[in-house]
Amino acid sequence: MRFGIALFWLGLLPVAGQTPAPRELRDTAQNLAPFVASPQPIVDRMLELAEVKPGDNVFDLGCGDGRVLITAAQKYRARGVGIELSSNLVRMTNDNVKRLNLDNQVKITQGSLLDMDLQSADVVILYLDTGANDMLKPKLEKQLKPGARVVSHDFEVRGWKPAKVEKMKAYNRTHTIFLYLMPVKK
Repeated sequence: MRFGIALFWLGLLPVAGQTPAPRELRDTAQNLAPFVASPQPIVDRMLELAEVKPGDNVFDLGCGDGRVLITAAQKYRARGVGIELSSNLVRMTNDNVKRLNLDNQVKITQGSLLDMDLQSADVVILYLDTGANDMLKPKLEKQLKPGARVVSHDFEVRGWKPAKVEKMKAYNRTHTIFLYLMPVKK
């Protein structure tokens, strides 16, 4: 059974309304954004826009159920690194990663995305609001290497000029995907 379908049947995958996950899957302390899963077609397009390649390090900040990292590992043979605040989501996602035999490619840890070391990231995935992106922006600018790709679902990184912006319909609404390329440091 596909991961998304399994989550849907477990009642963990939001559908049309994109509602946040049930309270028991979320921790509230230091929560920069509720867990709202990106629809699978959006995940696929974000990874395509980022031009993920085998061996790339794909980081997902606030990785939720890990679908971005699992897709990157399965489809592109990339390595996935995720951080998630919710201990319940971390446990559920790590169980699924192990069940899919991806534990040598995907690592999910519990903690604050503000504390994550991003220096080895080739691609960073964000589905945070603009305010949270503002908080992360200095860290991204300081730690990401030139050419690293940042993909943000629905929310821009203010002050950065996107290399691409795409709008896409999924689950009865239009989603916006922003692709940013990290410049050479001055």
